This record gives sequence, structure tokens and C-alpha cells, in this order.
Amino acid sequence: MPVKNGRQYIERIDRQRINLWYQGERVSGPLSEHPAFRGLIRTQADLYDLQCDGEYIERMTYLSPLTGERVGLSYLPPVNADDLVRRRQVTEIWSGRHHGFLGRSPDYMNTALMAFYTAASVLEQSSPDFARNLRDYYAYCRENDITLSHAFVQPLASKWSEPADTEGSIAAKVIETNDKGIVVSGAFIMATQGPTCEEILVFPSPSFSLSEDGNPSAFAFAVPNDLEGITFICRESYARDSAFDHPLSSRFEEMDTFVVLDRVLVSHDRVFFYGDERLFNRLFQEGNFHAYAGHQILSRYIAKTEFLLGLILSLAEEQNAAAELSTTSRIARVMTMLENLRALRLASETTGDTTPNGYYVPGNPPLIAANLQFPEYYEEMIHTIQQLSASNLIMNPLEADLSSAPKQYLEVYLKGVSSSAKERISLFRLAWELGAGPFGGRQSQFERFFFGNAKTTANRMYQSCERQEDYKALVHQLIGRDL
Repeated sequence: MPVKNGRQYIERIDRQRINLWYQGERVSGPLSEHPAFRGLIRTQADLYDLQCDGEYIERMTYLSPLTGERVGLSYLPPVNADDLVRRRQVTEIWSGRHHGFLGRSPDYMNTALMAFYTAASVLEQSSPDFARNLRDYYAYCRENDITLSHAFVQPLASKWSEPADTEGSIAAKVIETNDKGIVVSGAFIMATQGPTCEEILVFPSPSFSLSEDGNPSAFAFAVPNDLEGITFICRESYARDSAFDHPLSSRFEEMDTFVVLDRVLVSHDRVFFYGDERLFNRLFQEGNFHAYAGHQILSRYIAKTEFLLGLILSLAEEQNAAAELSTTSRIARVMTMLENLRALRLASETTGDTTPNGYYVPGNPPLIAANLQFPEYYEEMIHTIQQLSASNLIMNPLEADLSSAPKQYLEVYLKGVSSSAKERISLFRLAWELGAGPFGGRQSQFERFFFGNAKTTANRMYQSCERQEDYKALVHQLIGRDL
């Protein structure tokens, strides 16, 4: 079938019978009607409607090489710079709707799967079946527009457990193989949008193993969310229904889930590799995962920075502080951040290279630089929002107060220089969600660790520099010292 629309997305999510737990109770009934999920599901349905809209369909889809029907362009493996730009434009359209607040919008996982697909040939050495499985699964997701989540990271108890091949280990691992497939047990944090997707890609870092016959914790596979043995446990939801009181969490609250696999049977055709821990790194490296995903992420960063800049400008105007030098300096700083991110994206697109398999990969160093910089940029922008909002960040009436008996007081005392009380309150409700509310707190932590912690990202930056010796030579030549 071709790309799906919003109604089809909702129908598929509601059809699933996930073992999903929220606030100590198993969730039953249509997920699209549950208060913790319905706002996000509606938003994501809107994204899927966009790609079917006559105004956008040519820019967001391409013709399937299998069927000739339209499929999502975020699945397209780029073979030149133009393809990369076309893929980026899809992210720009979707990010323009969610303003960068959805870290797991569909194009993120579509991009991740596409990256692994481009490296399917590395699996041939282990098993032609594994390579075929990955290629077939990529085609299945592309042709059916599957909404994916992923589980990569294990909890501390699993990582510090005994060697994976010992009986006492609780690391995620294959505990049995049979004629139907592999049986897997383990746990993962955190599967963002786990309940609001159709399938989950499980791809953990292999744990330590003493076995020389294959590491049971080295594997990758993808399965439907409602497969027997999979349990999703939700964190507290920050979603609210009122778009006035909670303009962000009512639309963009992505649920994060703890995922437990208890003797889950994964059919052989869904296994992408098993046993050979070297394939973990090879799929990431030769699939250029960090470059492809980083390119999508950077476009999301740009959309989010544009939105935050708009909020900061609005707050400065509302507070009658736009002309103050201290304010313009802060605003100019954000504008500089935005231009820097745009320049890094352009640099990645123009310094790309073609792999031996014929795929065009964006230049990775500019993308790593953006990944390293943005968490600090983000904290600075949130701090600016807090500073400009002052006490208004805390003292904020609710929508219901504007239709209550004392509303006349609010209308008199909470109006702005040129704005009504309702307009002014709505702006600070938005600032509160980002600067003081739980949704904003989660967003800050999410961005801080989105693509690895600061040390990991810094190491990627260090390792990506191929001209370290050249740079040292400049100094040593000047002072007459041999390297």
C-alpha cells in the first residue's frame, strides 16, 4: 500500500493490543482516546496527512522501485547531494509543524532504518539470510509506511550484570533458538513513542561475554509492539487537553517507556544478525548512522531554534524590553546560534561523499559539531526565556479563570501595553511550559542526551578530525621542530 494518511495511522495504533501499563494499570481501549496519548496521536496523524496532501505529496514522497506507488521520501537512500536535500526538505516540512519538539517524528526512524539498509552487505559475511532479512524489512516498512520506535539502551543493572553467556546475567540476550526463531529476554530504556508506533527496532550494544562461539547479547531485530512477551511501562505523562493552558504538552508530549522482553519469540525472518558482536559497530559505521541521523536531527534543531527565537522576540516585545541593549544582545546571540546551525547543515550537504555502495553520505564533522553545540545552545535559550518572563513564568492564571467571576480583575490588571490579558497570559503559559513546567524539563533533559552524552559526542568530534597531524605540522614548521 502507498503512504498512509492520519486516519490510517490512528486506525493502526488503535488496532494494536499492546501490553501497556500506565499509573499501575494496564491500558485498555483505543489509545487515540487515552488522555496520555491522544494529543500526540492527533499531531502525528496531522504529519501523515501532510504527506498525502496535494500541496506536499510531490515533495514528501517518491515512486516505489517495487510497486510504482508513492512511498515516504524519508526512506530514500540518497545517491547524490540533491537526494540528500530532498530528504532534508521532508524533515523541514514535518518539523515546521511540530517545531522540533518531536524527537521521534516518523522521519527519524525512517532515516535510521534507511542507514542500516545501506550497509546490509556487511551482513553477507555472517549470513546471506541476515542481509536479506534487513533488506526485506526495510522494503516492508517503506511499502507499508510503518511507524517505528527503537530500543537501544539497557538499564544500569543489565549493563553491570554478569557476562551475558552466564546463567545469572540479566543483560538482554538470546536465551534459546529453535526452528521458529530466537527467544529473547531483557529490558531497555527508553523507548520514546513506544506505544504510539507499530513496531520496535531492538538493537542493543553487546554486553561482555566469555563465549568464543558467539555472544548471545549481540543481535538486532524488529517486531510488532504487541508481540507476546513485550511489556511497556510508561513514565508519568505531562499531557493535558487544554491547548491554552498547555500549548505544547497538549500537542507534542512523547511518551517514554521502559520496555521488557520476557521470552519473546522473534521469527528468523525478523533477525538482522545474531552472535557476532563485530556486526554491531560495522552496521553503525558502514551504514553511516550518525551522519544520516545527524542530518535529520540538525534540521529538527533548526526548526526548534526558529520557534524559540520567535518566542524570545515575542516575550521581549510583550515585556516592553525589545529596545534594551541587554535584550538585543541576548536575541542576537540566538540569531547567531541559528545561523551557525544553518551553516553547519549546508557544510554537511556540500562536503558529503559517495560510499563504495553508491550512496551519498553527508559530511559528518559539521553534524557532530552541531550535536555537540546544541545542548548548550538550548539551555541558553531556555535561560533567556526564564529571564525575560520574570515572575510571569510563575504567576499564570488558567483558561478557566478567564471565564470565572473575577475575570474582570484579570482583564484590568494582567493586560499588556498593547495586548489583552488573555493574549498576554497565553504567551506566558507557553513560556511556563518550556521554562518551568514538566514538559520543558523533559525537553531539556532529552536534548542534553539526545545523541549521546557530552563526553561521547566530544569523542566523536575528536575522532572525526582527519587532519590533526596537518594542524600540528603548521606549528612545528614555524618553530623548526620535526614532528
